[in-house]
Amino acid sequence: MKDLSQFRIKAYGKAELAMLYFPYSGSCHTATTHLMSWVKRNTPLMESLKAQGYRPSAKGFTPKEVALIVEFLGEP
Repeated sequence: MKDLSQFRIKAYGKAELAMLYFPYSGSCHTATTHLMSWVKRNTPLMESLKAQGYRPSAKGFTPKEVALIVEFLGEP
């Protein structure tokens, strides 16, 4: 069994990262909706992501974007 306390900063698909934050959400779509809602409501996080070149249409997050999300939201 994988130790979930060993979260790694790496590239993640949006659904993949969302499921780490919301493992009991029922579906990848619901988890992604919840994560993106958190991200969009956090203005400093969104500004930092945009400064890194984040595109809302992207299907995933770069390691730098994941690091920012963890900095603002904490580890999943």
